[in-house]
Amino acid sequence: MSAPEGTSSRRPTPFGPLIDRVESAAVLDPVAKAIAKRIRSAVRPGPSKDALSGTWLGHPLHPTLTDVVIGSFLSATLLDVLRGDADGRAQARLIGIGLTAAAPTALTGANDYADSERGSDRVRRAGLVHAVSNTGATSFYAASLVARRRGAHRGGALLGLGGAAMLVAGGYFGGHLSFARGIGPDQTVFDPGPGDWTAAGDASGLPQGRPTRVVVDETPVLLLRDGDRLLAIHDRCSHRGCSLSELGTVDGEQVVCGCHGSTFDLRDGSIRRGPATAPQPAFEARERDGRIELRRRDG
Repeated sequence: MSAPEGTSSRRPTPFGPLIDRVESAAVLDPVAKAIAKRIRSAVRPGPSKDALSGTWLGHPLHPTLTDVVIGSFLSATLLDVLRGDADGRAQARLIGIGLTAAAPTALTGANDYADSERGSDRVRRAGLVHAVSNTGATSFYAASLVARRRGAHRGGALLGLGGAAMLVAGGYFGGHLSFARGIGPDQTVFDPGPGDWTAAGDASGLPQGRPTRVVVDETPVLLLRDGDRLLAIHDRCSHRGCSLSELGTVDGEQVVCGCHGSTFDLRDGSIRRGPATAPQPAFEARERDGRIELRRRDG
């Protein structure tokens, strides 16, 4: 009997049953969809979205910011446990740093979530629990800071422990989304295309001015005849994997992804507008003996 969709026949992990339970909880969908819809309406394609996505950085911004929050909060809790600072000022300062970094971290995470939740029910549900866990952790640490400033250092430390537990849960779900569900990594990185000239199809079957999807060495490629030129880039959008030939719109020498608005130069695959953070692999293309041949453009 085959495994249910989204599950694996590999050896179960300690928290695998929890992940499966969350990802199967359809009761979370109405709230998750409503939140993502509101975020998408508030953060439209443009400079602000590019900034939140990390287009300027070359990879998603959210994971970088999470390191600041997690590092600050957990360092404060470790000092509590190890009694490394008797008057508690170092812990308070660390919590203050974490709270300051939490706002931009949440904004970048919300932006990424809004671009991902429509692709998979399981991603939608796990993403919501990830966000709720991190929000809970931030609330615990905020309460911890208030308690410390009132002189209740023991209570502040206990609240910090509660925040640490929720932070670990949120981090676990975040890691699952990134490494098991593929949210964030460049969607083209594992199939950049052939390095040597490889046949891609009959030249007579390629229409003028209309993007066509071909598969070369298991790599999907958007191929476009533009006058005497042949333009070719990876067909799977590096942002969230949407097909550029099927869902995108060609506008001159660029293609706009129909899923989230990422725009790529058809000549070299470079990003003209985010939220994508990685360019599309580009290909050299030629006609030879009535066939079209492609090879990856390096550099």
